[in-house]
Amino acid sequence: MKKTITKNETETFNLGQKLGEKCRGGEVFALIGELGAGKTKLLQGLAQGLGVKAKVNSPTFNIMKVYPIKRADANRKLKIFCHIDAYRLKSAQDLISLGVEEFFNSPDTVTAIEWGEKVKEIWPKKATVIKIKMLGKNTRSMSII
Repeated sequence: MKKTITKNETETFNLGQKLGEKCRGGEVFALIGELGAGKTKLLQGLAQGLGVKAKVNSPTFNIMKVYPIKRADANRKLKIFCHIDAYRLKSAQDLISLGVEEFFNSPDTVTAIEWGEKVKEIWPKKATVIKIKMLGKNTRSMSII
């Protein structure tokens, strides 16, 4: 487990960006943290690190948004960032019905799930869990498991 403390939104974004830059494809991130913990800000950084050019917002009402990745290189054949918000879901089956397992199993896709604890039973075994805990108004503890 790696634990990082961020002291503001910029540091949270930058941590996500570093994670995105390390992705090679097939990664699944499950984010756990209370409302306002910084899940979306972390994923905005992740998206930038992946090479997503579009503005990334939480897909709370859409549940899932798929973004094309514009930058690829010899080590990264990434094409898609799949951003899921499980906040409003009643069960993991709701997410399965949207075809999310196709994204989990795709080597050219990175998937991130906000409120990941709500759909824990369908995470792939390789999923990376990121637990975000608010320590103060702007300070966050990020545990990457």
